[in-house]
Amino acid sequence: MPRVCQLSGKKTITGYKVSHSNRHTKRTWKVNLRKIKVGDKVIKVSAKYLKKYGLALKLGTLKIK
Repeated sequence: MPRVCQLSGKKTITGYKVSHSNRHTKRTWKVNLRKIKVGDKVIKVSAKYLKKYGLALKLGTLKIK
């Protein structure tokens, strides 16, 4: 399974790590994913999205795709 938040669509991004001497090397920034149980489903949600909408998910007021 890919590292993608199932609600917000956040995913791994790439870029350059830049040293003090201005050398560039490739690197990746991965999403901070959490597995949560909503009803009978287990979904992967980014921690930032979960902090913002976590209560709405648990109460069932937010629709899951």
